[in-house]
Amino acid sequence: MTVKHRAPIDGLVAYKPGRAPVAGRPKVKLSSNEMPFGPLPAVLDAISRAATTLNRYPDFHRLELTEALASRHGVDPSQVVVDNGSGALLQVLASVIAGPGDEIIYAWRAFESYPIVTAVSGATAVTVPLDGRYAHDLAAMAAAVTDRTRMVIVCNPNNPTGTVVSRAELGRLLDALPDDVLLVLDEAYQDFVTDLRSPRGLDLVGERPNVAVLRTFSKAYGLAGLRVGYCVTRPETAELIRKAIVGFSVSTLAQAGALAALTPEAGVELKERIAHVVEERTRVTDELIHLGVPVVPSQANFVFMPMPDGPAMAAAFEERGVILRAYATDGLRVTIGTAEENDRFLTLAAELLRRP
Repeated sequence: MTVKHRAPIDGLVAYKPGRAPVAGRPKVKLSSNEMPFGPLPAVLDAISRAATTLNRYPDFHRLELTEALASRHGVDPSQVVVDNGSGALLQVLASVIAGPGDEIIYAWRAFESYPIVTAVSGATAVTVPLDGRYAHDLAAMAAAVTDRTRMVIVCNPNNPTGTVVSRAELGRLLDALPDDVLLVLDEAYQDFVTDLRSPRGLDLVGERPNVAVLRTFSKAYGLAGLRVGYCVTRPETAELIRKAIVGFSVSTLAQAGALAALTPEAGVELKERIAHVVEERTRVTDELIHLGVPVVPSQANFVFMPMPDGPAMAAAFEERGVILRAYATDGLRVTIGTAEENDRFLTLAAELLRRP
C-alpha cells in the first residue's frame, strides 16, 4: 500500500548521479563534472575557522556571501539569492512560478533535473529536441510557447553536450517571450566558456525583466561537496524565491568556503585551474577526433561523444578503471580531469573507441 500522492510523480525517473568508485577498488572518476583539484587553500582555512562555531545556526539570510556576490557581479544584493546549490534554486523557482495547468519548456537532452523539478511543481513539461549540432534549438523553443507557458529553461553550456547558444539567438527567444514568462539561464559551466558569441546571462538581467541566472560553486570553484549556488535576477523575482526556500539550508561551512573562494587571492589560483581544464578539454577533443571518435565541440568541463552503445562502452571503460557517464543510446560523456587522468582515458579510448 502506497500513501496517496500526486500521480505525475509515478512517472518520474529519479536523478542518477555519476557512478563513484567502489571502496577498495581505485578508479579514475570522470563521470560527475567535478573539478579534479581539491579546495583552494584559502577555502580550507576559512572552513577550518568556521568549524569552531558549529554549535550555532548558520546565517539564515547568507548576508555576507550575498553582498560579496552582488559586488562581484555589479548588482544590488536584493537581486541575489543564495541556496543549497543551483539545483535547489531551480526547484524553488519552478514551484513558485508554475503549477498544475502551466507549462515549463526545456531542451532535451539537457540536465536530468529539469523533468524532476517540473513534475514536482505540478506543471507540464514541454521538451524541445536539440538541433543537429546537439545545441538548443531556440527557434523551436520560441515556437513552443503558449499562453500556458510560465518558464523556459536554457542550459548554457548545455549538460551533457557542452554546446552554447549565441547572444543573438537568445535575444530572439527573449523577444518571443511575454514579459511575464521567466527565462532561466542555467550557467553552471559558464566559467569554462571561451566562445565569445555566447552571452553572459548576468548582462541580460539588467536588460530584461524576466531573466533569472543560476550559478554554482560546485564546478569551477571545486566545492561540489559544500553545495552552494545562487540566483541573480530582478528583485521582485528574487523575493519570490526567498519566500519559499528552506531556512538555514546553506551551512556555516558552505558560506565560509564560498566567501573565501571569492577573494582575490583565491581568484589567481582559480584562473589557473580553469585554464588547465580548458587546455585539457582541447587536447582531449583533438585526440578523440584523431581517433575517429564522434565528438561535440564543448564549452564546459566535459566532452560528449554521440554513440548508440554508450552504456556498453561505459561498462568497458569501468572494467578497465575509468568511470564515464552514459546517456542511454544518446552518447557518452567524459569529464576533464587532471592531465594524468585524461591520459588514462585517452589510452583506453584508443583501445575501445578508435574508428577505422
